[in-house]
Amino acid sequence: MVRFAEHSGAWEVRAVASIEEAAETLQPGDDIVLSLPIDLVLAQRMRLPTTDPAEFVEMVRIQVEKAMPYSPEEMTTDSELISQSEEGSVISAVAVNNEKLNELAAPLLSRGLIPSQVTIYAGHRAATHSPEGTSFFIYPENESIVCAIAEEGKVSFTHSLDGADALQLQRDLPQLTLSAELQGINTSAPRILLAESLYEFRDTVEGIFATNAELIAVEVPPAESRLNLLPESWRARRAQLVRQKEWRKRLLIGAGAYAGLLFLFFAYLLIVRFQVSRLDKRISHDAPRTEFVRATEARWKALAPAIDPHYYPIEVILHLFDSLPSAEVRITVFNQSARQISVDGEANSAALAYQFADKVKKNPDLATFQFELGAPRLLPNDHAQFRLEGKPK
Repeated sequence: MVRFAEHSGAWEVRAVASIEEAAETLQPGDDIVLSLPIDLVLAQRMRLPTTDPAEFVEMVRIQVEKAMPYSPEEMTTDSELISQSEEGSVISAVAVNNEKLNELAAPLLSRGLIPSQVTIYAGHRAATHSPEGTSFFIYPENESIVCAIAEEGKVSFTHSLDGADALQLQRDLPQLTLSAELQGINTSAPRILLAESLYEFRDTVEGIFATNAELIAVEVPPAESRLNLLPESWRARRAQLVRQKEWRKRLLIGAGAYAGLLFLFFAYLLIVRFQVSRLDKRISHDAPRTEFVRATEARWKALAPAIDPHYYPIEVILHLFDSLPSAEVRITVFNQSARQISVDGEANSAALAYQFADKVKKNPDLATFQFELGAPRLLPNDHAQFRLEGKPK
């Protein structure tokens, strides 16, 4: 088994003994193409009486169902177009049993390594070394020797020889060529491609086909194959893993954003605490001066009635009399304390009492106080008694 890996534009080829060893070198994010051996698949050349590609899938399915000893649910099929003419189309159809495929790929599946494509290794060899014309491939695979015919880069005939030697090749290769001719494959002058590891059979092969055999090695990298025998269950599992990976990515991004917000929040708290600490220090530093200003303000407020002319009783009484609207409003009682003024009076009507209160409130010389007029009390002679109270603002 050969493992290919691309590193910075260069390809690395690594041989491993088994699929278990290959699975240990892979990661869940790797793009994996699983190439199957010939003995695990059925490859057939089919001639279909249609040139409509839309009809290929159904016709191939019907033909493969006839050839395979499995139900359609137990296998996966795919096909490639070899040639097309007015008489119809020639295709290469390949099928694999899903149960056998699961057994082979168990080391990969158990690690969550779902291939993106399942092909056959013979198809890679055909696409790489013989994209055109007809070629006869002979190469080792596991403990067998594979004999495969490719037309236009697509595998159309395969056969596996167990433990073959030169005598067996001399006996079986002509029979295989005849079987291919009976299937409609022109083998009159194919290219003979022999694996380097089978160099000892070169003379035997050239003697059978009466032509030179070209030696081929492991291709780096192998050509792509359109065949894909990926079962539906694998597709669903792969899609699920892709979604899980995307969700993990989103969660990591969300966690990073949340951590960033937390960092910013704690940084903000530290800055606020630093600012508060600095303000506390400034407040502590300015506390004596602030206290002095407060004490001075309190003393000035306490002394205001004695030193501010706006609080002098004689001045207040003068301004109150200046605010009388007419002689029909009379002040009967005037009281003044350090923080309050009260004026009792009598007016010929309640309206005159309200007029007096309004003029007092608008008097600029009395703006130091805030006056409020209680509801006047009507007397039997329709006069109104009132009380006007004022407090320093």
